[in-house]
Amino acid sequence: MSGKAPKEEIRETRLADALGERYLAYALSTIKSRSLPDVRDGLKPVHRRLLFAMRQLKLDPKSGFKKCARVVGDVIGKYHPHGDTAVYDALVRLAQEFAVRYPLVDGQGNFGSIDGDNAAAMRYTEARLTEVAWALLEGIDEDAVDFRETYDGEENEPVVLPARFPNLLANGAAGIAVGMATNIPPHNVGELCDALLHLIKFPNATFDKLAAMIPGPDFPTGGVLVESPDSIIEAYRTGRGGFRVRAKWEMEKLSRGQYQIVVTEIPYQVQKSRLIEKIAELLALRKLPLLNDILDESAFELRIVLEPKNRAVEPEMLMEQLFRQTDMDTRFGLNLNVLDANTTPRVMNLREALAAFLDHRHDVLVRRFNHRLNKIEHRLEILAGFLIAYLNLDEVIRIIREEDDAKALMMRSFKLNDVQAEAILNMRLRQLRKLEEMEIKKENKRLSDEKTGLEALLGDEKLRWKAIAEEITETKKQFAADKRRTEIGEPPSAAPVPMEAMIEREPITVLCSEKGWIRGIKGHTADFSEAKYKEGDRARFAMLAQTTDKLVLPATNGRFYTIGCDKLPSGRGHGEPLRLMIDLTNGHDIIAMFVHQPGRRHIVASDKGRGFVAEENEVIAQTRNGKQILNLGEGEETAVVTPIEEGDDAVAVIGCCGKLLIFRLDEVPVMSRGRGVIFQRYAKDGLSDVKTMKLKDGLTWKTGRGVSAETNIDEFIGKRAQAGRLPPKGFPRTNKFS
Repeated sequence: MSGKAPKEEIRETRLADALGERYLAYALSTIKSRSLPDVRDGLKPVHRRLLFAMRQLKLDPKSGFKKCARVVGDVIGKYHPHGDTAVYDALVRLAQEFAVRYPLVDGQGNFGSIDGDNAAAMRYTEARLTEVAWALLEGIDEDAVDFRETYDGEENEPVVLPARFPNLLANGAAGIAVGMATNIPPHNVGELCDALLHLIKFPNATFDKLAAMIPGPDFPTGGVLVESPDSIIEAYRTGRGGFRVRAKWEMEKLSRGQYQIVVTEIPYQVQKSRLIEKIAELLALRKLPLLNDILDESAFELRIVLEPKNRAVEPEMLMEQLFRQTDMDTRFGLNLNVLDANTTPRVMNLREALAAFLDHRHDVLVRRFNHRLNKIEHRLEILAGFLIAYLNLDEVIRIIREEDDAKALMMRSFKLNDVQAEAILNMRLRQLRKLEEMEIKKENKRLSDEKTGLEALLGDEKLRWKAIAEEITETKKQFAADKRRTEIGEPPSAAPVPMEAMIEREPITVLCSEKGWIRGIKGHTADFSEAKYKEGDRARFAMLAQTTDKLVLPATNGRFYTIGCDKLPSGRGHGEPLRLMIDLTNGHDIIAMFVHQPGRRHIVASDKGRGFVAEENEVIAQTRNGKQILNLGEGEETAVVTPIEEGDDAVAVIGCCGKLLIFRLDEVPVMSRGRGVIFQRYAKDGLSDVKTMKLKDGLTWKTGRGVSAETNIDEFIGKRAQAGRLPPKGFPRTNKFS
């Protein structure tokens, strides 16, 4: 072999530029040719090629089935040069009734299940098109859409399908491209057709009106849509948002007052087997105290049975617990990101998506009418030639028999064109009957009338939109027999589930040491003295509680901290430092600890003798940082937090100086936060202790020998903010009431 080798072309370019150019090409290919659906037919290229290939294989809804392997082979060999697994997965999804609201493929064999089971291999399964898919392909042979060459240039494929069915919103779509994604839920085709008809009549229809016709998605697996109407309207207005869906359930009554809950529908794209596994895991971890057991009794219809702990459990509370902790309550996002008619990706709102479908139907209608008109004109031209031939039948027969160039002579003699002359020459002898002449005249009349009607339609836009409206009405009649599956429900209440409903109630003994080590021992201990502590440490607080209770811990910094008893460390060891559970600032300490009792009130006072009455419901903190209740001045600390017993009508205050003052409780204001009022005045030192009491019962205090009481207390009763008098004989020198 001779000749010079071709000269290599080497171009210098920056790596960043080369990578950017190639990555941009890849990104555009992913966006336009793989991940985003077309707004007109709602299909991605792989789905469009699947349907077209099945049509070429004559797999119409009334034909027999063919192996999926045959379909996949044709698709990847002629139209879609990708892996067979990806194409088969796309085919399988189009046939799954739990995945697609209106299946496009009629499958025969194992096509998977709602449990997440995979479909059988493509050599075992068979498929054909459904009526919905056939509606998407209707008119494809009538020049309704453009075609382009396939990847190898040997075949042609449609750029988009004619789509008599509003597939984008009816079946939804999901995909992740480069830098963008789409997620469109399925809707009810009857509601979509109503909205389309309304939009034809009122092109500027409001979103409120459209949302009234399309109240939300209609998922193939049903469920209950619990999104607020305002959120739904806003999602449709912007093309972005979300829809909250819950499982559908009902209560079945059993004997002896017992009952069970049966879940009949679960949210879209939730695997039933995984959902049951998750609930079983939570049950084993004792995080579902209201649930006793879960059973899967599903056959052809979904049936998940939930057994409550006992008949006293409220079914609504049990289901609310499951909604909060499992996928029985999910949120399906809306991102209406699609390719428009110019293959430009953008986020559309609901009205734009519906209008784009209508515009596509209008284009298809015009193209089909023009195609039909051309066919009619061609046929009328031939029929006109036939009629001339019948009028001059003997002469035509003579010319054909005797003349060498019969075609040219006929064209000159009878003023025929090439098409007419060719049709006459190709005419069969049986068509020379008188009856056939009558049929040709009838056909000519019928086609002429049809031509007039088509020309009228093409010349009048109102008539075209009327034809489209009739077409949509027929689509609704054909496909909207299936009622809405997803029920429209009320938005759930924002009220929090009570803690006792989320935690199994068990008795515990709470112990806290001097050095701040806290623990919860199972059961109620009668003798606290038996508890053991670390060396050098000893008991400080001890009380009986339940795992559903909350511990309230006021500190010297004026803040109140809250700990759930279920979160306390076990009593097997010495517990954990309290400061690991709450954010207590250095230099401050806990001054009290008690179990929360809703509705109870407390006297809160600082060491400077100022305080107020605090509602216990108002001091519960939601974070580790606690809740500031008592505002303190410089050098001031919280000294006392004491409960107000029922019937108490007076407050006894004693200072470090040893003076006692009693005044009426109604002189102390109730506050949620503040510094409070002056309880007692001091020349020096400050407040030592506070106690509420009943005036009629007198003052009591604890001593080493027991409880002492003083009924003659008139001399100690005064007004708030006075200095007070020295306490009665026998009062503890510690200046504490207990």
